[in-house]
Amino acid sequence: MSIIFNQAPANNSIRYSKKLKLAVSTLAVVHFFGALGLIYPASRPYFEAATPINLLLTVSLLLYFHTDWNASFWLFNIITYFCGYFVEVLGVHTEFIFGSYAYGNTLGFQVWQVPLIIGVNWLILVYASGSLVSRLKIHVVLKSLLGATLMVLLDMLIEPVAIKLDFWDWADGIIPTQNYFGWFIVALFLQFAFHLLIFKKENSLAKFVLLVQAIFFIVLQTTI
Repeated sequence: MSIIFNQAPANNSIRYSKKLKLAVSTLAVVHFFGALGLIYPASRPYFEAATPINLLLTVSLLLYFHTDWNASFWLFNIITYFCGYFVEVLGVHTEFIFGSYAYGNTLGFQVWQVPLIIGVNWLILVYASGSLVSRLKIHVVLKSLLGATLMVLLDMLIEPVAIKLDFWDWADGIIPTQNYFGWFIVALFLQFAFHLLIFKKENSLAKFVLLVQAIFFIVLQTTI
């Protein structure tokens, strides 16, 4: 009997490892063919239209590997989505936070000239970055600063590609330095929320989400 019971944790570990490998492979394949489709002008419009689906798939896989669905985690999701969305609404209409920019049609359905999916993008980046740095044995302030810095670095990869794919566009086609300062401040606030709210922060897929997205945008920066 002891042998049977001892095998159960091992079997669970094997199943979890298989699920993780499948999720990583799915992200890699989707982003590979997504990049390929976006590189070629003939197929680009179809793959641009699939961008919201890609974001929904990514956040679904990421949250599947979250292990602590308590009230604090639900609160984090709500805060992050709505803060990310409404800060973009303020940004578009006031030009105060990020500078002068406007959204294109690629990211789908808009309310107040901002795509609803943009809150999901904020959630992916805050959660994945926060989860990655949560393993470090450093003060929560340093974790939040590091997580926000990671988000800004990824935004620097995204911005040139976003303009070419009609995610959004900047006045005169110039990305202002203000954008990155604004991103850092908002990201820092949300990183504090991530680290201060009480729920398990570890997520095995988070580092792969960040890696795949970084490679995806680096490739597109150099090819389109």
